[in-house]
Amino acid sequence: MLPASAPHPAPIGVFDSGYGGLTVLREFIDALPQYDYLYLGDNARTPYGTRSFETVYQYTLEAVRWFARQGCALVILACNTASAKALRSIQQNDLPHIAGLRRVLGVLRPSTESIGQHSHSGSIGILATRGTVASLSYPTEIAHFFPHLKVYQQACPMWVPLVENNKIDTPGADYFVGESLRALFAQSAQIDTVLLACTHYPLLHKQIAAHLPAGVRLVSQGKLVAASLEDYLQRHPEIDCLLSRNGTRSFCTTDSTRDFDAHSALFFGEAVHSRQVSL
Repeated sequence: MLPASAPHPAPIGVFDSGYGGLTVLREFIDALPQYDYLYLGDNARTPYGTRSFETVYQYTLEAVRWFARQGCALVILACNTASAKALRSIQQNDLPHIAGLRRVLGVLRPSTESIGQHSHSGSIGILATRGTVASLSYPTEIAHFFPHLKVYQQACPMWVPLVENNKIDTPGADYFVGESLRALFAQSAQIDTVLLACTHYPLLHKQIAAHLPAGVRLVSQGKLVAASLEDYLQRHPEIDCLLSRNGTRSFCTTDSTRDFDAHSALFFGEAVHSRQVSL
């Protein structure tokens, strides 16, 4: 029982600059279906990957404040660029001043704190957007947990447009996936584990796997982040008790609901019906 003065239980907020976070939300629902989820895609201002640190921070902070106004006590930044460029500042500087919001978490730490367990050679490849690569967040965070690992990054600027324009099964997708992977392995032939550090990239899994050298392990973030969230809620009952459990899913976008609904099924795996909101 919640005390009379406690906030009314509310959904888990899940934020992304666009559609990619829906792949993470799918994993959350598969692992923790009992919770309610509220998804927000900032489609009107996507992509975040090419924007400055300050712009990403401001956009993400606006979204986090929006979730707080919806009553959310927990928000997950299911966006690598937002996690890399904005999360720490929001946690340290803004969270204490946002009424009702208790925690803001990201996808970066759950990925980095476990990735070393998959490698035998000690060499890891990171595939990400230019913004995430430029932030150096993955090498920095991995060094905290696995200081012996060598980390090689490769930006894949064409991959998100290919996915969002539903050009996955095309010769163009195969060409650009192959080009990026050749560039990654040109940095080191010792890489034996590759992390997809963008929530769009799992939709290119088949094409990526086809270009990987034999024996290289391909790791997607969604399951890692979902397992981490489940563990987090078990360890933090003071947060868990603030979350509602009716198995509902709500979807919002800052842009056209028609476009959002039309594209979202590709990422989420089922039809989506959204409403438009302003931040």
